[in-house]
Amino acid sequence: MIEATLDRSGPQWTLIFIRELTQPPERVWTALTDPGELDQWAPFTAASALSTPGETTLTMVDGDERTDLPAVVHRADRPTLLDYTWGDDRLRWELEPTPDGTRLTLRHTLAQPGIEAMVAAGWHLCTDVLQRLLDGEPTGVIRGKDALDHGWEDLKNAYEKSLSAG
Repeated sequence: MIEATLDRSGPQWTLIFIRELTQPPERVWTALTDPGELDQWAPFTAASALSTPGETTLTMVDGDERTDLPAVVHRADRPTLLDYTWGDDRLRWELEPTPDGTRLTLRHTLAQPGIEAMVAAGWHLCTDVLQRLLDGEPTGVIRGKDALDHGWEDLKNAYEKSLSAG
């Protein structure tokens, strides 16, 4: 199950993206914090583990293009909460155990409003790849323009409709 809503109550909008995963929180935590695992599913690479508070660099990857963005891990409460900045955005990952695995909630506070459907489509594809990685069937990371070949445009359009209706 995937669910996405938009909280417009603050000065910055927060995309709330929820995904049910079949692995326990401890396993999901490793995928969210280990640079080697992040490199297999996330839209960025990490210069260091995200499992301890402190500064690091997250590098956006789009083909041969690389864009370094400063990041600060504010909280890393294994295996339930990971909170960090990524450039001007803030990402808060909450991991809740369920009978079937983990309820993963991402609260992505956007520095720039109006891109929430694009961001939701991107996280949708990334967490699809994450689920396959966790299932032991890695498919390879989908980043940047490569997402266009994997249904990103249709997902973006669907999220534009659902997020504007919410």
